[in-house]
Amino acid sequence: MFKSVRNTFLRRHYSSNGGNSSIKVFDRHVKLLQKERAAHNPDSKHAEYLRDEINRRTIDRLAFLKTEFTNVLDFGAHSGNFERLLCDSSRDLVDPQWKADRELIKSKIGKILLVESSQSLLFKDMDSAFNKELNLERIVADEENFDVPELSEKNQYDLIISNLSMHWINDLPEVYKKLYNCLKPDGCFIGSMFGGDTLFELRTALQLAEIERYGGISPRISPFVESSDVGNLMQKAGFQMLTVDAEELIVDYPNVLALIEDLQLMGENNSVMMSPPALTKDLLLAVEPIYRELHGDKVTGHLPATYRFVYMIGWKPGKYLAKPAPRGSGNISLKDALDGTITSTTTLTEDEPIKK
Repeated sequence: MFKSVRNTFLRRHYSSNGGNSSIKVFDRHVKLLQKERAAHNPDSKHAEYLRDEINRRTIDRLAFLKTEFTNVLDFGAHSGNFERLLCDSSRDLVDPQWKADRELIKSKIGKILLVESSQSLLFKDMDSAFNKELNLERIVADEENFDVPELSEKNQYDLIISNLSMHWINDLPEVYKKLYNCLKPDGCFIGSMFGGDTLFELRTALQLAEIERYGGISPRISPFVESSDVGNLMQKAGFQMLTVDAEELIVDYPNVLALIEDLQLMGENNSVMMSPPALTKDLLLAVEPIYRELHGDKVTGHLPATYRFVYMIGWKPGKYLAKPAPRGSGNISLKDALDGTITSTTTLTEDEPIKK
């Protein structure tokens, strides 16, 4: 099951000048091969639960926007999870609000351009029904390169969506600037990426197992971005009216091998430039008991894995974008407005089972 809680502990730092684009953290060719391999595995359809869940939440958020989405860019679209869920009526009877939200968004969308680096992944679901319900176009392009007209020309899109793709990009500052360039004035960018201490349970178990067996550790889990860095980078790129928040989902797995297999089926396995040694059977045998002892649920026997997400919304200034009031024009004391306010952490539980 999914367990959802608010999160404020989020790690991958950028300097105040926007970072150094010459530093490469991830091997983009390796990441492409991982995605291609996952797309050709028929079992990968059972490992879409994270992308589907985040795209559902994106649809929930888009339902609050009043603007029309004549021209939409889905940046790092994978197999079209957003588009498939937008046409998914399986939950309509049990969740009338879901039906209302997705139908509202569908009525406001004109054309959607799906951009993805993996050709096999992008065209994987061409036979699905959503292709006939929406006006879609697909382009294979690396998410770090904007050398095609659909990504390099200014003021093209009313809305840009990017879910669970940008955490594999080396030069985030530059990509934010280019996405900003693609947006029309008054256009909106909404996205999400893995952040902070994602998979900290697996990270700590692997490190302790490597120390026990080999006397050292290797970079087996990707470094992830801080939520504070996301806001700073978007602001430097020109986005205004920013909303950046973080959340976590905890997924229960029967064992470590099931977790690692699902990461591979999602194409989310490690692709850092300093490739660590292969995971050996000896190391996996050591990881399992460490993981269970440190993080395992003593009642159910499940192994929890924490996925932390950074959500972001930003707008390109235009004629209709709200402007801040002049300094000193306020007539309400901030102290009085906040007096007696209690903030708390909310825990939510999703009852939908994860298909294995």
